[in-house]
Amino acid sequence: MTKTSRVMLAVLALCGTSAALAQSSVTLYGRVNTTVENWKIGNTNSITGLRTNSSYVGFRGTEDLGGGLKAGFQLEGAFGSDDGSGPFNFSRHSEINLSGGFGTLRLGTFNAASYLATADYISMHNHDTGLSADALYAYTMREENKIAYVTPDFGGFTAEVQHSFHEQTSGGRNAWDLALNYGKGPLGFGLGYSNSPTGLAGFTTPKGQQVAARLSYAVGALTLGAYYQYAKLENATDLSLATAGGDVKRHAARLSAMYVLGASEFHANVGRADKIKVNGSSVSGSAATQWTLGYNYNLSKRTKAYGYFTKIGDGSAERYGDLRSVAIGVRHLF
Repeated sequence: MTKTSRVMLAVLALCGTSAALAQSSVTLYGRVNTTVENWKIGNTNSITGLRTNSSYVGFRGTEDLGGGLKAGFQLEGAFGSDDGSGPFNFSRHSEINLSGGFGTLRLGTFNAASYLATADYISMHNHDTGLSADALYAYTMREENKIAYVTPDFGGFTAEVQHSFHEQTSGGRNAWDLALNYGKGPLGFGLGYSNSPTGLAGFTTPKGQQVAARLSYAVGALTLGAYYQYAKLENATDLSLATAGGDVKRHAARLSAMYVLGASEFHANVGRADKIKVNGSSVSGSAATQWTLGYNYNLSKRTKAYGYFTKIGDGSAERYGDLRSVAIGVRHLF
């Protein structure tokens, strides 16, 4: 083979590689979110220190398969931004998917769609992370071993159906999670339902259900939001009272507001969980209220400095942790 032929073959090989790479992409992304915080839980002494607020690193990518079909993946792992602690793995999010005009088919471990469509939208000040996260929402959903389908966008409407396999876990049950979301223009709303074998704080249960609804509206610089949730557990065990066989019900709601002034964001939200009812009887001291005030200053589109104060006024049953925390922090997205 002549020298000229070798050069031509090398150029053709490089062109082929470039064409293949042009059809696929991989992105490194993440969030580093750290606070200096003073917090106190119940009758314990207050603590001052650094805290990580759901910091993570992830990889996501897509490949164009032709004919409007794409393959994609997302791998995401959490780490402690305050001390660099692990262990680092992809239990936070691990997904492979196929998407096209039909919608998206997802396989793996990822957040419950019902939660994202309702409560996550309402916690605007710090995206439901850290000690100021919503402590009253009943996260009764399972996240792992899922298959899910997401519809295409129909004029701002999307829906998702998730099914989680118990994979022969002793006493296990399959789980379902459903969500409907609308987000176009100033009005937004979401509906969520889940049927899953997880429970409320202080209870274990072979079966739990929840339904929630969210409404948000933006008027100029002001955004208002609210959600309502009803949760029910069947044949639940009260861990603090060591009683079993009860049907447990609970209602919760949250209101939030955000006002934007230049690079500043002013936040306030309040949540309320009613008394837990077991077999129709209210549990004394099981109601709670959470207040949060927050301020964000956006240094750029990806970096903000912020502060917040949050307090959970827990009842005597202390179902949610009688918490008080004040924090200042920095969050950077990449």
